[in-house]
Amino acid sequence: MTQPWRAAGAWRQWDRAVFAGVAGRHWPGAEPVLPKLSHAANHGRLWLAAAGVMAVAGGREGRRAAARGLGSMALASLTVNTVGKGTVGRTRPLLDAVPVIRRLHRQPVTSSFPSGHAASAAAFAAGVAAESGTWGTVVAPVAASVAFSRVYTGVHYPSDV
Repeated sequence: MTQPWRAAGAWRQWDRAVFAGVAGRHWPGAEPVLPKLSHAANHGRLWLAAAGVMAVAGGREGRRAAARGLGSMALASLTVNTVGKGTVGRTRPLLDAVPVIRRLHRQPVTSSFPSGHAASAAAFAAGVAAESGTWGTVVAPVAASVAFSRVYTGVHYPSDV
């Protein structure tokens, strides 16, 4: 049987190795997009805008999906940013391996785990999908991209998202 401390060490190695792989990989198409997407998701702005579009363009189903998505996001954000970050206190990755063009202009100072951006994105997408499979299909790839953007910009390890 694997000892828990060995499994934890292997997990940290994997986490750092994947982070280094993402940091060292050159994705020309992602460089102008993902840092902006990460920034757009600050304070839920991206999801508020998406909910507005859904409410206007989606009729009753879109309004219900938007409301459920926003409610889910609010609950996740409250939980992650109060309980999660206050409990764990994980340090953020070193930015040495991340190209300057990808780094956020303002680096976060809170705990790296859990990612508030990723939690909000996943909660919004799950709430929307629970109400409308069509809107959920539209929102899910954007939510996944926001989560990935947090690793891509160097502010989170993969296990944080």
